[in-house]
Amino acid sequence: MLDWSTIDTVLLDMDGTLLDLRYDNHFWNEQLHLHYAQVHQTSPDLAAERLQAEFAAVAGTLDWYCLEYWQQRLRLPIRDLKRETTHLIQLREDTQAFLEGLQAAGKQVALITNAHPDALALKNEYTPLAQLCPTQFSTHEFGFCKEFQELWQALHTRFPFNPERTLFIDDGEHILDSARKFGIRYTVGIANPDSGLPDKQFHRHPAIYHFDELNLAGFSADVHGKN
Repeated sequence: MLDWSTIDTVLLDMDGTLLDLRYDNHFWNEQLHLHYAQVHQTSPDLAAERLQAEFAAVAGTLDWYCLEYWQQRLRLPIRDLKRETTHLIQLREDTQAFLEGLQAAGKQVALITNAHPDALALKNEYTPLAQLCPTQFSTHEFGFCKEFQELWQALHTRFPFNPERTLFIDDGEHILDSARKFGIRYTVGIANPDSGLPDKQFHRHPAIYHFDELNLAGFSADVHGKN
């Protein structure tokens, strides 16, 4: 699928790409509904309806990903609630080998996530992501999420890379669109971001189910064979 000799930099989404999205989907679409219904003394169905309306109102903006925004908006202890199901925070089964392969191949690698810094810290606490991918950015540092060109411009300034020799992997097609608009040459989707949900379909970008499909192992073997 890829000619790794033409790729110097790999930018990686976190939730749904390196981590199973089950934790986040469970929290925002199930657990939070129940807490909201209990605190606001309403039915789970009505809670779900209200929350979906709240989410839709800020979709595609940094507030959608902001724990502080939702804690104030919903009057719920979001950070505390997110710790109740940390057993669901899991690396995708192929993540560790892929990140180790990128290191062995000498690629410049960075995690770029729309998750709030506190959410990123929680994921690092319960997984070895920080060791496997030490260079990490939350888009909250820049004031724009990945849906905006301003984010890519600011990231490029902070973390210089050649878009023509860069691969970006994400589970959101609209975010891959944004990266491609910026000029990132290689964009790949994750077709199975949540182990508990059906696969997704991508229409404008190639998608994979497993990092092995990118054939990095073969590239690494060739590189080591020449050393």
